[in-house]
Amino acid sequence: MDGTRKQQVSLRGASAKEITRDVLLEKVNRERELRNHAKRAAAAALLIQRVWRRFKVTKMVALQTRFSTWLQIAQSKKIHSMKICFTILLESMNSSDSKQNFCFLAIGTPEERRIWIYQARRLTSLGFSILSEFSECISGAQNLNIVTSLAMRLLVIFTDPKGWKGIVDDNRQDADLAAKDLIQFIGSNKSGSYLSIARYISALDNYSCQTKSIIPADELFFITASAITLAVRPFYLMNIDVIGPDMLDDNHAAKQYIVYLLTIPSLLQHLPSVLQPALRHKSILFPCFKTLLILKEKVLMEMSELVQSDNLVAFREIPPVGWALTNIICLATGNGNGSVNARSLNQGLDYALYVHVVITLAESLLAHLDNIGWMRKKRKTVQTDAGTSTDPVGTVMYDGEATYESLIMSYMDQFRPVTQPSHLTNLLASINRDGTNKVETPQSNCLPCLKKLDLFDVALFYSNLLRVFSTLSPIRGSLPVLNMLSFTPGFILQLWEVLEVSLFSGDKHISVYHTSGNAKHKTFEKMQKQISKDGGNRWVNVLQKFTGKSQAASDVTDPVGSYSEPSRENEDSLELWDVEPMRHGPQGIPKDVFSVLHLFCATYSHLLSVLDDIEFYEKQVPFRLEQQRRIASMLNTLVYNGLSHGSGSHNKPLMDCAIRCLHLMYERDCRHSFCPPDLWLAPARKSRPPIAVAARTHEVLSANLRFDDSSAALSAGSVIIITPHVFPFEERVEMFRELIKMDKASRKMAGEISEPGSRAIEIVVCRGHIVEDGFRQLNSLGSRLKSSIHVSFVSECGLPEAGLDYGGLSKEFLTDLSKAAFAPEYGLFSQTSTSDRLLIPTASARYLDNGLQMIEFLGRIVGKALYEGILLDYSFSHVFVQKLLGRYSFLDELSTLDPEIYRNLLYVKNYEGDVKELCLDFTVTEESFGKRHVIELKSGGKDISVTNENKLQYIHAMADYKLNIQILPFSNAFYRGLTDLISPSWLKLFNASEFNQLLSGGNYDIDIDDLKNNTRYTGGYNERSKTIKIFWEVVKGFKPDERCMLLKFVTSCSRAPLLGFKYLQPAFTIHKVACDVPLWTTFGGQDVDRLPSASTCYNTLKLPTYKRPGTLRTKLLYAITSNAGFELS
Repeated sequence: MDGTRKQQVSLRGASAKEITRDVLLEKVNRERELRNHAKRAAAAALLIQRVWRRFKVTKMVALQTRFSTWLQIAQSKKIHSMKICFTILLESMNSSDSKQNFCFLAIGTPEERRIWIYQARRLTSLGFSILSEFSECISGAQNLNIVTSLAMRLLVIFTDPKGWKGIVDDNRQDADLAAKDLIQFIGSNKSGSYLSIARYISALDNYSCQTKSIIPADELFFITASAITLAVRPFYLMNIDVIGPDMLDDNHAAKQYIVYLLTIPSLLQHLPSVLQPALRHKSILFPCFKTLLILKEKVLMEMSELVQSDNLVAFREIPPVGWALTNIICLATGNGNGSVNARSLNQGLDYALYVHVVITLAESLLAHLDNIGWMRKKRKTVQTDAGTSTDPVGTVMYDGEATYESLIMSYMDQFRPVTQPSHLTNLLASINRDGTNKVETPQSNCLPCLKKLDLFDVALFYSNLLRVFSTLSPIRGSLPVLNMLSFTPGFILQLWEVLEVSLFSGDKHISVYHTSGNAKHKTFEKMQKQISKDGGNRWVNVLQKFTGKSQAASDVTDPVGSYSEPSRENEDSLELWDVEPMRHGPQGIPKDVFSVLHLFCATYSHLLSVLDDIEFYEKQVPFRLEQQRRIASMLNTLVYNGLSHGSGSHNKPLMDCAIRCLHLMYERDCRHSFCPPDLWLAPARKSRPPIAVAARTHEVLSANLRFDDSSAALSAGSVIIITPHVFPFEERVEMFRELIKMDKASRKMAGEISEPGSRAIEIVVCRGHIVEDGFRQLNSLGSRLKSSIHVSFVSECGLPEAGLDYGGLSKEFLTDLSKAAFAPEYGLFSQTSTSDRLLIPTASARYLDNGLQMIEFLGRIVGKALYEGILLDYSFSHVFVQKLLGRYSFLDELSTLDPEIYRNLLYVKNYEGDVKELCLDFTVTEESFGKRHVIELKSGGKDISVTNENKLQYIHAMADYKLNIQILPFSNAFYRGLTDLISPSWLKLFNASEFNQLLSGGNYDIDIDDLKNNTRYTGGYNERSKTIKIFWEVVKGFKPDERCMLLKFVTSCSRAPLLGFKYLQPAFTIHKVACDVPLWTTFGGQDVDRLPSASTCYNTLKLPTYKRPGTLRTKLLYAITSNAGFELS
């Protein structure tokens, strides 16, 4: 290298080194070979893996097959040996020779007794092991069943000294002691007896159908009977009168019985009916009940461990404690197969123990379901086949093809006994008994659970069952229990009486309708006589049979409108209706009262849904109106404060029922008032937030609910969503306007609104075709209809009318369009037959061209009017508005839609004869365009006659069709259009009547003083001007309809602003129009000839300077009745 040569540096940057063609080809070939080699290597690896897996699996299967074959050979030899052993033992026990009979060892020398006890225990353990093996080994059952039968026969003889031959009176005591020792061993967990019996019983349904041809039925029955006999024999050694905490330990037979046998899924369905009475006997149930209550923590812990162990009851869906709950109910009620006709409760059953046991197990089940997040799990798996899961759904009871729904339905069917009226009446009857059937317990061993049964216990019993039904039954919910509770005569009255004493004990008004303790006993006796007299407890007249109510209703008169007259109770009404014990929500309720309140709310809300207005207001059953107001005030205070202070998840069942009951009472009051307005406002009188804060909170919570944020469901801010009625109507209207204002602000920030007049929708409308033109140009806009509309009217000849739209013409367009479209002759809406003539969609509207689309368009027009604060001249039927507000309509509301059908249905409901005489069926006939259409109210309804038993179903099916099904397509269409502009959550601030008032301002005359106080004067007028004074005198002399015409002439709307004229924007203005009149005409008695005119865009009346009242009246009436004014400006 030449050192003198200087290195050349390129300042242009480095460049890639060039590659020759041969080098490039060689590189590509090398990379191709590497890829091919990688592919061959991967294929070879896969082949090796497949061969190795096949070899490994084949070897494993071969080993398993060899092992199972060896096991079968060894087992068959063992079975043969045991068969010989048991046969020799049984033959020896038939001998009277002391040297031949094995049992003579039990009465021999102490050494012989010890040997007998040891060997008998070993044989007992072996016998139960064989029983457990028998439940698992289906193959080879022909040989194993004989050994199992011999083993069970041997154990039964071992535990029954009366069957031992050669035993005389001298050694009878020794034999009894030996047998007693063996029975105690069976009752302990060392023998494994109850686990083996549980496995055997659980397997009965699985293989009984497969082994009928192998195992004789008599032999299988004998094995089952022997197993049950051995299971219950330890109980006969117990003294049930002296069972206490010091008498129980972990080896107690009752504890093993509860943990293993009572947790078998559907226990009684596995056993022959002839064996079931043994398990129902009080000598079995009483020790189990006491043991479960005394060792509650240990028993429940062992039950929970069964889920994780490899036992029979390790089900995924229902935990062992759940099966124990249903088994105890079926055992205590004498019901083994879900039969409705089974007697209610066993004779001699200790009701107090039974109730407390069910409460304990139900609470444990609910806690388990809450811990595993049952509701989320149910939503995910309700559509999934149970067999597709890798978890053992029911290794012994349900196969892979059993669906999730069938499992739950099968489980819930076992609760059927507690849904029978006789079950509740028996529990209520025991409350008032002297306790003569009560087991007397020494004071030292007395338990709190052995106290006399009271209504608090019964309430907690059914309160827990309601929660179980609501959680586990996805379709029917708690309906079976609620039907029974609601229609059991006198029960709802007893619940309310307890609540009154507990919550209103210091109230001086309780004495008005509070009965004493003796009176309560007499009342209950009357109720029992009434129940036995009526027998079937038909729903026909059950509401008239509420205990003590019919007589009270006839003796005490409380007219519906009585509250409207100020009474001595209403001196401080807000304080009166704010119930003090409820001011802290559920947290302030005593624990024992909590369940009573929950049960009352759930039961009464269910009853309210079927209680018609005649029963509620006239007959006043089950409560007088005075009591109804107290109930409403209690619920209102509870719900408001529960939401305000925040209620935990443990209070959710109570809050849900209380909210539902409160809504039903409030909606009934809205339809036919029975409460003073102050009642609904009382709880929030001191703590209502400002309007702007409430509006923003409402919007945030509504957004959270739209995104399914359950954390916002029962929070402090949810008061505005759940109980908006605690805010005065005026404040809710301001809140509604604040929400619209916020929406407009957000649209402006999003760029949907810029400068005034921009982005406006321009339309041209012919007055003669205003509906069609509006539909054609606006229907497709959707939510863009929130933007301003510029309307240009044209005549029939196509010539534009005078006037520029600065808001007035668009208001006129909306009011005129609604007037034309809502008119009955247009065919979309008709008027109800009631006196108020409210609007309801016409059933035939669906057959019109674009009928549903037109109704959807009208929904947008109404939404536009609400969004812009424009009042319309029409009001809708409450039934229709209920659908728009997302609320269900019940029977009572049919009276506002079709009073004739309502009266006919009530006639059917109260018909005292045989309803079959009316020749009704489950159909309804509709007529459209001259054709009759028969619609079935239920599947096969034309073949189902209405009878006394199903007439309530017919009444509510008919009401449901008229109120909900028939109107649903129209309400959905209208709702879609309305919610394009108005958020559904905004609408729910109001009830049906308030919605109509928000839309139309109500049917009230215009308040002239309010209008006068909020009027502006321009052009030289002031309130002292002579013409202005004359004007107000003339307007005061107008008829109400003339004043409405004047308001429409000036503002394009005949209704006054909802909260008064101070909310009219722009303000009502009277502008002076100076008219020069010749002096000689004034002296001659003439006045100004010019007519008044108006500028509806600015709500301005242009009034000439009239001198005389007569002239002003004549000119003004002429102008407002001529629908003219723009051309006169």
